[in-house]
Amino acid sequence: MSFSMPGSGPSRPQMNVTPLIDVLLVLIIIFMVVVIEQKPTGLDAQIPQPAIATPPNIPQPQGTIVIQILDAPLGAAHPSIKINDEVVQWDRLPDRLRDIFAIRVERTAYLKADNDIDFQTVADVIALAKTAGVDRVGLLTEDGKHVPVAG
Repeated sequence: MSFSMPGSGPSRPQMNVTPLIDVLLVLIIIFMVVVIEQKPTGLDAQIPQPAIATPPNIPQPQGTIVIQILDAPLGAAHPSIKINDEVVQWDRLPDRLRDIFAIRVERTAYLKADNDIDFQTVADVIALAKTAGVDRVGLLTEDGKHVPVAG
């Protein structure tokens, strides 16, 4: 260790690190406060909604709604439509879907079409279902599996 003695010449400048340590401590405290104030966020989840209490005179809705598009009869402008084995006319489809989904909490429908149906017709039925209040539409394949379509 060397000491600066009087008369031994000028002393060399020494670096003062005290202000740097003060700045470092202030930054550590700021980062600690920022981390504490952040609230953890999780993934968005779709939580099942409780069933709406319906009066006893209204029948409970069926679990799954399947819209079937069948080959058009000869001379018909539009193909035949069935909603869970109930034949529905093309122009009555939006009204019938609105009636079905008016009392339902889960607004999901599945669409099944014959092989000869044009995709434009399938797209039209999906559009009509969306305007009638269906949130999600799934496409059923021939083997009964479904392919979800984004809501």
